[in-house]
Amino acid sequence: MHKPHPGEYNSYFKRYLDLVPDGNYIDQLKDNTRSIVTFFESLPVEKHAYSYAPGKWTVKQVLLHLVDTERVMSYRALAAARGDERSLLPSMDENLYAANATADNRSMDDLLGEFNAVRLATLKLFENVTDEQSEQTANIASHLTTTRALGYIIIGHCMHHLKVLQDRYL
Repeated sequence: MHKPHPGEYNSYFKRYLDLVPDGNYIDQLKDNTRSIVTFFESLPVEKHAYSYAPGKWTVKQVLLHLVDTERVMSYRALAAARGDERSLLPSMDENLYAANATADNRSMDDLLGEFNAVRLATLKLFENVTDEQSEQTANIASHLTTTRALGYIIIGHCMHHLKVLQDRYL
């Protein structure tokens, strides 16, 4: 599955797609998984509830945001791969999700366990997406998006937040 072309996704997501290098998608997803897990495992406990400014998410909230977003993007990718172009899939209010999650009441190990479970499901989905399915679209908040664009957005979104964590939280 190769990187999507402009026009296969809402231009808002270009910033994520630009972070993902060329190469085998499945290998990149596996590498991204290792990078995320290694990063969060390396953080000292005193950083888990840290936020760099008032009103900003904590480190654990960022990790749960990655999990929530991946769930949503994977569902969208499933809809696209299965040819569901007619249904209008809603946008995601990330701040609403974060406000209603319980990340800071959970351990980092528990959050990483959830991340790994969701990522394994994402990996299994994309391991079985055919080239034809990768080009199919879903209608997301009034914009057609291909299956492969959603797959690459998942990786780029995680890369974006790892960079924010490294730049602003450490």
